[in-house]
Amino acid sequence: MATEHTGKSNSILMQGTILAAAGLMVRFIGLIYRIPMQSILGNDGMGYYGSAYELYNITLILSSYSLPLAVSKLVSARVVQGQHGNARRVFLMSMLFGAIVGGIATSICYFGAGWYGDYIGLPGVVLPLRVLAPTIFVFSVMGVIRGYFQGYNNMVPTAVSQIIEQIINAAVSVGAAWWLMRKYAGFSDQRAHGAAGGTAGTFFGATAGLLSLIVIYWFYRKVFKKLLAMEKECGTNTEERPVHILKLLILTAIPVVVSQTVYQVSGIVDNTVFNRVLIGKNYDDVLRASWWGIYSNKYRLLTNVPVAIASALGTAIVPGLIALYVKGRIETIREKVASAVKFNMIIAFPCAVGMSVLSGPILQLLWNDHDVVSRNMLRFGSVCILVFALSTLTNGILQGINRLNIPVIHSAVALVVHVVVLYVLLRFTSLDIYALMICNVLFGFVVCVLNWISVGKLLDYKQEVRTTFVLPLIAAVFMGAVTRGAYEVMARFLGDKISCIAAIIIAVPVYFAALILLRAVTKEELLAMPKGTFLVKVLTKLRLLR
Repeated sequence: MATEHTGKSNSILMQGTILAAAGLMVRFIGLIYRIPMQSILGNDGMGYYGSAYELYNITLILSSYSLPLAVSKLVSARVVQGQHGNARRVFLMSMLFGAIVGGIATSICYFGAGWYGDYIGLPGVVLPLRVLAPTIFVFSVMGVIRGYFQGYNNMVPTAVSQIIEQIINAAVSVGAAWWLMRKYAGFSDQRAHGAAGGTAGTFFGATAGLLSLIVIYWFYRKVFKKLLAMEKECGTNTEERPVHILKLLILTAIPVVVSQTVYQVSGIVDNTVFNRVLIGKNYDDVLRASWWGIYSNKYRLLTNVPVAIASALGTAIVPGLIALYVKGRIETIREKVASAVKFNMIIAFPCAVGMSVLSGPILQLLWNDHDVVSRNMLRFGSVCILVFALSTLTNGILQGINRLNIPVIHSAVALVVHVVVLYVLLRFTSLDIYALMICNVLFGFVVCVLNWISVGKLLDYKQEVRTTFVLPLIAAVFMGAVTRGAYEVMARFLGDKISCIAAIIIAVPVYFAALILLRAVTKEELLAMPKGTFLVKVLTKLRLLR
């Protein structure tokens, strides 16, 4: 039983690590290309760019964001029962559904761009949003293919396509933004055209990602044909009707759509409330766009990088939990949840502490930004990494045990709290942009707490606290003190940027050495992790592990 648990935990962590590695690489590329984008467009241009994404994201969620998870869930449930023919029917029906819905959503986003610009009080957002609109259709088709592979517990195609997508996105975004800024130099809408160049990169990147998935699918077609042939030889499964599949697809997608829509609506609500309240305080367009650029393209961009690990684990855990849930193996589900949560927290704590203690140096390294507002946003707001890492993972857990409606309810409750507090802080205090940061953390915290209560009740589950939360926190705080001290010493001789890079490099072994010395992870847990055998050998030679 222990061997089985180790194997299954390793499978989840391995698939999660594949997606996490790709996710981190994607976020890192996204972070790197935003540096020249920021330089080219400025805070106000990046404000138009970020505002365009708010409506784009909500339209994408309503149309196709849920498709990878919905398709993955339906395919996985059939694969575990040997129904590969029905799994393929789910794929084909989902492709038709995605193409139709994606086309409608693209039209709404394109033709509704003018209304959106007027509604939030930023007319410069219209052009970049219209350029961005066709990407929704591409993502609809791409999401179905990704979900099909994920249903077979294969995360590699998703990971590969994400990396290719982001590389093309980065190259085109920077090049097109630079070219359009030069072409429209002196025009009043120069920044809007530059932002449109940035959003064009998203479309070309998505198209490249889709093409890569089509190629990967072509190479896998023999495997799928072989599985279908084996099923036909048995002749035990009945064909599901297209109408039945469509009904299941919609019923599976709706809770995910609503849950993610609520989360994304918070971004649009933030944008709307922020602009309208500050207009009432006589803040001009440039200042508001600049502040929004700091919030969306610096603070949220940086803090979302480590959350990619939680997103990957959340995605990877769903097919496995579905298979176990179908078989009624609740005890094994508890074990998987425990290992996923612990692995997630081991990564999230040092990321949050490190980003806080090196907030100023990181901003200087990436954007040569010495602004006190940016620094304070990152220093005090990095705690959002913890709450969003846990809330994202628990969303995946609840979806995996077929409780799709629960994250919807929790997100709705969090949104109500979020909106009320945001309005009060903006209207009656002088916090201004800091109110966005506070409410961003608040939203994730409320979802996190409510999700955790539900997971505990539904699985009769209680997370081990000492080695999951307390010891990683102590190790992270120790790492933070050493890292900041090392930076301060080196900055006197090497300069800020080199010292920041060196401090980050020092932080990694310091944290994991502290983690091992505190006995926060056992030898068995290390062996269950990807490359666990190698890690154990190295740590044993260093006499950090017995």
